[in-house]
Amino acid sequence: MVGRYLRYLKLERNYSPNTILAYEHDLNYLLAFCRDNNLQPEKLSLADLQRFSQTLPSRGIKPSSHARILSGIRSFYAWLTLDGYIDADPAELLEMPQTGKHLPTVLSVEEIDAIEAAVDLSKPEGHRNRAIIETLFSCGLRVSELVNLRLSDIRADEKILRIIGKGRKERLVPISNSALHELELWYACRNKFMIKPGEEDYVFINRRGAHLTRTMILIMIKRQAAEAGIKKTISPHTLRHSFATEMLRRGADLRFIQAMLGHEDIGTTEIYTHIDSTMLREEILLHHPRNKRKEKP
Repeated sequence: MVGRYLRYLKLERNYSPNTILAYEHDLNYLLAFCRDNNLQPEKLSLADLQRFSQTLPSRGIKPSSHARILSGIRSFYAWLTLDGYIDADPAELLEMPQTGKHLPTVLSVEEIDAIEAAVDLSKPEGHRNRAIIETLFSCGLRVSELVNLRLSDIRADEKILRIIGKGRKERLVPISNSALHELELWYACRNKFMIKPGEEDYVFINRRGAHLTRTMILIMIKRQAAEAGIKKTISPHTLRHSFATEMLRRGADLRFIQAMLGHEDIGTTEIYTHIDSTMLREEILLHHPRNKRKEKP
């Protein structure tokens, strides 16, 4: 039954292998609960699921992970109902834990410029690293989308990228002149690399001629931020958050930002309105004349 559910996620929902593994990992919490209590997943009631939910905090599960696990459980029971294993969905009324709003870290344009300026262009990978940072920020890409970006996905004359996002869904993303310029500088260096067979179409490769991994890019960005004197804890996703926040701050429509980021649900994109409001409040407190403290005589 679980195997059929995972195949459903792969074949019908078109989820990536990593996403399917995450669903399977979270579902294992429920299966362990069933084994410990001599229960069968397809025979659980809402009360059983509520009791299962109450066991998670005692296992050190944080509220955000708790909510993710229950979301996966809801998806599993919706499938059981759809596929005829059960008549009614017991998870339909399962309450989600309160997670609170977590506002992600963002960088200002000046901080991103500082990170790019700190890149050592005397090294073979210098222009590559600048192009990575600028492309992430200019296009709001996920790091997984960046590592899989192909030369054939870039329509430089139209200033468009073809991106394959979550669930293998395709979207077209505008790319800035500055990002295209950094890419052209990288291509001149890239042409000097010995590229491995099968890797020729990947935009970003390492010194050994293979395409980069997400971990490689994470390490690079953290190192460049440290060299630029940035004290914030950042990751490649920080550049995606920064892109969305800056677009909203400059007046872009939320639906446009949703399309650019590849969010299925507008609710996911709406967190950037909270970031923008927080930044606006801080600016007012810092600069509004009525909020300035009087200087001591």
